[in-house]
Amino acid sequence: MKRLLFASLLFLAILLLWQSVVSIGVWSPVLLPSPESVLRYLYTSITDGTLLEASLVTMRRLLLGYCIGLVLGLPLGLLTARFEICEDTIGVIALGLQTLPSVCWIPLALLWFGQTENAMLFVVIMGSVWSMAIATDNGVRHVPPIYLRAARTMGSRGLHTWFAVVLPASLPFLVTGMKQSWAFAWRSLMAAEIYVTVLTGFGLGQLLHFGRELNSMEQVIGVMIVIVLIGLSTDKILFSPWEQFLHHRWGTAKTG
Repeated sequence: MKRLLFASLLFLAILLLWQSVVSIGVWSPVLLPSPESVLRYLYTSITDGTLLEASLVTMRRLLLGYCIGLVLGLPLGLLTARFEICEDTIGVIALGLQTLPSVCWIPLALLWFGQTENAMLFVVIMGSVWSMAIATDNGVRHVPPIYLRAARTMGSRGLHTWFAVVLPASLPFLVTGMKQSWAFAWRSLMAAEIYVTVLTGFGLGQLLHFGRELNSMEQVIGVMIVIVLIGLSTDKILFSPWEQFLHHRWGTAKTG
């Protein structure tokens, strides 16, 4: 309750400061529109379906690329944690490519796939797969050795140890990696939608691009607000409860 009250007061303070800056004319309305004009754009876009349609197109692209990134990143992380040669090769490559900004993949995607959905999908996958691989590797390496010794004492061997002991024990780290991969995939898709133009559907990134082309700052700020709200909602609804449950389940939650 206190957190909600504090967040509401902070949001109100930001709105008042925003309105005050607009009222005294520090910046031109073309550069910084009023809160009313942004809310007017959001209301119009929601009522005519533009914002909802763009959000659905973006989420469809994001979920597809993110799921593929998880499917590829999880086994890569397990390989780097299990075999030293994979750690020295795949692990180093993954660490290097994770530091590469997502926008750097766009020229390569355009040359390979052109102005297509596949180009966007490629950028999203490249933005999420390496983060998931590194998180999986770290999670497996943080499994207490006593778990493995106890499993071997009880007769667990090979794949049974991995699926019955290693993966369940590393779940808190895997969920954190999934959360981080989602953030990287989200940023990658926004960059891809801004630079890649396709006719199969206009997402939130395209709305940002169109707002810039039309010098419509209320559209740019409105879409940015929607992007932030979607990101916060995803974290609070999907990842945070799962992450808290697993940390409590495995006794890694913060106390006090």
